[in-house]
Amino acid sequence: MGDVTAELEELFEEKKRVRNPLVPIGALMTAGVLTAGLISFRQGNSHLGQKLMRARVVVQGATVALMVGTAYYYGEKF
Repeated sequence: MGDVTAELEELFEEKKRVRNPLVPIGALMTAGVLTAGLISFRQGNSHLGQKLMRARVVVQGATVALMVGTAYYYGEKF
């Protein structure tokens, strides 16, 4: 039973090390910019809405780049 507990603790330590707090922040930023853009379109300000949609694409791309970079950094080396 002690061996299983030690293995579980080792597994959870590894998971804590791999987490990247910037990815959820990027996802929330993407959702926020998307919401602001949709509200802007609904209010009839299409120029601002278009700028916010372009900003959403940039923020979303940065979030995906963070995810890929983190996976590459912490990935297994063969």
